[in-house]
Amino acid sequence: QVQLVESGGGLVQAGGSLRLSCLASGRTVSPYALGWFRQAPGKEREFVAAVTRTGDSLYGDSWKGRFTISRDNAKNTVYLQMNSLKPEDTAVFYCAARGIWGTSYFLAREYDAWGQGTQVTVSS
Repeated sequence: QVQLVESGGGLVQAGGSLRLSCLASGRTVSPYALGWFRQAPGKEREFVAAVTRTGDSLYGDSWKGRFTISRDNAKNTVYLQMNSLKPEDTAVFYCAARGIWGTSYFLAREYDAWGQGTQVTVSS
C-alpha cells in the first residue's frame, strides 16, 4: 500500500500562486495514476486534476488553464501548480493514487490511497 503526504498549502491572496506537493512512500508510484481532489466545507470531494501513469493530464473544468499537474516518478512525487487563485478555490486539497484496475480518473471512489490533505485558503 502506498502512503501519501501532501505539503505546500497555506494562505495566499487572490491572484497568487501555490505549489502543492505529494510525496509517496511504501512503493513506487510509477504504475499509478495520481490525482488531486479538493473538498470545501459542507461540500463533497471533487476532482481537480489527474496525471496518468503515461504522463497524460486531465483537469476539472474549473481549473483548466490555471492549474497544472505533474509527476516525478524518480522522486515519487506529484505536484499541483496553482496560479491565478480565487477565493472560491479555498478548500482542503488531497492527493490520491489509483491502481491500474481503476476505470475512471474523475471519481474519488476509484482511488486506492489518500493523503491527509492540506489546507489552501485564498483571501479576497
